[in-house]
Amino acid sequence: MNPRVAANMQRLPRYRTGDPTLDEQIVALLDSLGAIDDADLVFEMIVSAVRLAKEPANRGDLKIANAALKEMRHAFNVFAPYRATRKAAIFGSARTRADDPLYVQTVRTARKLAERDWMVITGAGPGIMEAGIEGAGADNSFGVGIKLPFEATTSQFLADDPKLIVFRYFFTRKVTFVKEADGFVLLPGGFGTLDECFELLTLIQTGKAQPGPIVLLDVPGGTYWTSWLEFMRNELGARSYISAEDLTLMTITDDVDEAVDHVAGFFVNYHSQRYIGGDLVLRLQHEPSDALLDSLNHEFADVLMSGKIERTTASKAEVAEHDVPDLPRIKLRFDRYHFARQRALIDALNRGHATH
Repeated sequence: MNPRVAANMQRLPRYRTGDPTLDEQIVALLDSLGAIDDADLVFEMIVSAVRLAKEPANRGDLKIANAALKEMRHAFNVFAPYRATRKAAIFGSARTRADDPLYVQTVRTARKLAERDWMVITGAGPGIMEAGIEGAGADNSFGVGIKLPFEATTSQFLADDPKLIVFRYFFTRKVTFVKEADGFVLLPGGFGTLDECFELLTLIQTGKAQPGPIVLLDVPGGTYWTSWLEFMRNELGARSYISAEDLTLMTITDDVDEAVDHVAGFFVNYHSQRYIGGDLVLRLQHEPSDALLDSLNHEFADVLMSGKIERTTASKAEVAEHDVPDLPRIKLRFDRYHFARQRALIDALNRGHATH
């Protein structure tokens, strides 16, 4: 055995094919490709393919797994050059006409986001999606489309743009929306819009997605989201299917400037988060003052499993992965349950840096 392959075999993850010879061949394949970042994860992806081939998965199962991996690989590659730029996903009805006030509201919102150096991600179809692209401009837009027999795949604004991605499966498309967007603006729409709304809220409520600003935007005098909120309070809240604090995960407005301020303002101090050794680490734009930390420890004691909120430095993993190691940080032993309270903590950090 090649000495390098033998050395790499010693560092294999536990997830393997079950056949040492096959494992060795996979390692040799990876070794032949040269230096690969995160080779352990690539090894496991190949192992999954091999195990699918050896197990009783039928052709339909293999088609789903194959198409999903290809779609996600392509999407990752399209977004990779723009990772440093904040992006807002815009959802709404494909049936909204260009003369509808909602269309105009969307154009204005997307334009103002672009003026703040944000890009937008839409479903690359007609209606609200086309309005978002029109407002932001093609250079500042991504189209994340879906193959449907009854609806145009894309709009005129992204016809030949390399930032257009067309998915076969809704679930890979949804993963892309949630993974790549930093904020979300939802206009009134049908089943698809409500599906995106509830899935997004579920993911953030359960901590399965990164926290982010969610704006439910209507036009002045519109009742779509206020009626939705009434249903949420009267039927879900009254039955304790959700907590009252869960309704703070989104903001309802009919004002474009308020919507854009809410999205962009989420990152005025907060930058990102990561769990390190059981601690929730919040990376910030500004070093928190002693007074701000004292205030946060008093206000958010209810979500601390132990200890207190305190300053920290970048972990070895963050430094090794170049994960914004130079930004100031705080850490806390978060209970991983009250994610609406975590959102309130981020809001307090954003407000607090200007007042302490």
